[in-house]
Amino acid sequence: MEINLMNDKRRLTLLSVMLMIFTSTFAFDNTSIAYYTMGDAGIIWYILAAFFFFVPSTLMFSEFGVAFRAEPGGVFSWLEKSIGLKWAFIGGFIWIASWVILTVSTVSKIWIMLSTTISGADKTGTWHILGFNSTETIGIISIIFIIMVTAVSTRGLDKVASLASIGGIAAVFLTLFFIAASLFLLVLNGFKLAEPIDFPKSFIKSPRSSYQSISQMISFLIYAVYAYAGIEALGGISDKMKNSKRNFPIALAVSATLITAAYAMVIFLWSTSANWHEVFQKSGVNLGNTTYVLMSNLGYSIGNSLGINHRSAEALSFFFARFGSFTMLLSYLGSFFVIVYMPIKSFILGTPQKLWPKSLPKLNKFGMPANAMWWQAIIICILIGLTSFGNSTATAFYEILTLMDNVSSTLPYLFLVSAFIFFKQNKELKKPYEIFKKKWNYIIIVIIVNTVLLMGVGSTIVDAIETNNYLDLFLELIGPVLFGFIGYCLYVLYERWIKKLEK
Repeated sequence: MEINLMNDKRRLTLLSVMLMIFTSTFAFDNTSIAYYTMGDAGIIWYILAAFFFFVPSTLMFSEFGVAFRAEPGGVFSWLEKSIGLKWAFIGGFIWIASWVILTVSTVSKIWIMLSTTISGADKTGTWHILGFNSTETIGIISIIFIIMVTAVSTRGLDKVASLASIGGIAAVFLTLFFIAASLFLLVLNGFKLAEPIDFPKSFIKSPRSSYQSISQMISFLIYAVYAYAGIEALGGISDKMKNSKRNFPIALAVSATLITAAYAMVIFLWSTSANWHEVFQKSGVNLGNTTYVLMSNLGYSIGNSLGINHRSAEALSFFFARFGSFTMLLSYLGSFFVIVYMPIKSFILGTPQKLWPKSLPKLNKFGMPANAMWWQAIIICILIGLTSFGNSTATAFYEILTLMDNVSSTLPYLFLVSAFIFFKQNKELKKPYEIFKKKWNYIIIVIIVNTVLLMGVGSTIVDAIETNNYLDLFLELIGPVLFGFIGYCLYVLYERWIKKLEK
């Protein structure tokens, strides 16, 4: 019988969960980075990443989610019930560490979007308050932002869902606006693309000279894989959904299909307005500003095709850049409300309560693990403070932390996907919803997905060796060992505590 943790009025609907999935998984700027890196060839690699990773893993997660829909632990519960508490805790700790580092590394993007919305360009380098330099200023407002997001999120899942839905709606609206504007430009130009199609070369080979070898193309495939990452974090809300047995797999399946289609279509439609060589061979274009450059170029191209004067075309160009940054800002804001709650909820509520101080897993009156969320916020703020106010040693520390997280971010997926075999073979677990019914089907799928993930680890190793970055390679390999060792130590402490209680 499903545990009723929320009354029916406060339970999440199918649409709200789909918007949360879209917010946490789809990122519009991934499409511009893909076009910048691979041109139209990015489409094939994104489709391959969806086919060999996103879709099969989503189907696995839907089976997990329905089988453990009454479990508050989400991802951790999936692992524990499949491969046991010890390995679940080690894998879960690596997973939560990756989310914390990801939060620290992406919070600064919000201020770039805000600056572009206000002034039409990234002016964060000129921001100063109370005599602090720009880096320190960004650090201060980032810390305030994390505190505010945590404070709001602890007020209840309905707040998280509402704010995440705003981000999801913004992401959907930006995507639809871009598609409509690109198709309008295509009609104005007599269906002539700005980037000519040389079939099949355009869809296989990157126009960038630095992305010609097989190993470089494989490295992009891994980037595409991580563009789909994050959907597993929503496993922690299956116990909060209305009719989760039916709605949770529907939400995952529909969202996965729409996200894959959106990525492929948007990457292709960049070619309606942006000639790759004309746009990207200009100085000043980089991975950080590609979205604003391309949106600005789209607005200017529409102005030119409409025959308006140069000044009006530039005004349209600025509007497109600001509109893109504003809607992306809303989308990122929505995703942070999901990020500060979902992973910590799955980890803290899934692990044995006796492992933590009594106050840590305690739920507040809104049913949220507020104490755990505030401790997570403190850790994130400390890391932001170290990188913003520290000297070069502190900055180097964060760079080391990021390198250590590179390979570590792959391991949780290897744990989850591999655990699926044990989950399927456990006859004692009730599985009311099954997609993979034959043993050979799910074993082959698990092997394929794990191979793709291991290719990511392999490409990281090869790249470090080719560039003689042996220190980086060491840090990338030691990362999962360190995070896993910390998780193991915590588990050993838990075992000793249990034995002490038994005596």
